[in-house]
Amino acid sequence: MTAGIASAQTKDQITRIAKIEVDPAQLTSYTAALREQMNAAIKLEPGVLTYYAVADKLHPEKITILEIYASQAAYESHIQTAHFKKYKATVEHMVKSLELTNVDVVGIAKKPGL
Repeated sequence: MTAGIASAQTKDQITRIAKIEVDPAQLTSYTAALREQMNAAIKLEPGVLTYYAVADKLHPEKITILEIYASQAAYESHIQTAHFKKYKATVEHMVKSLELTNVDVVGIAKKPGL
């Protein structure tokens, strides 16, 4: 197992938690749009480093996303892309609430290669 501390994150990286509540009746459509956007961003944008999206087991309409960008400029570029704008337009009426929080990484532990 490898372990790191906040210094493993470069000082320019942007790490954000997005907490999203989705209309339960539209959860399947929302999840499809989210996956499409995440996959496009990872494939097309070198500055988009990580996305983890998870749903609460008891309340699957409550989704939390961990996002890591190489820099503020990478994030600003990301929100101007066609795939991100398509996602925002597609989910506009599906999302009941959105909370964005910038965070600092205080530790990382993961198996090598993951």
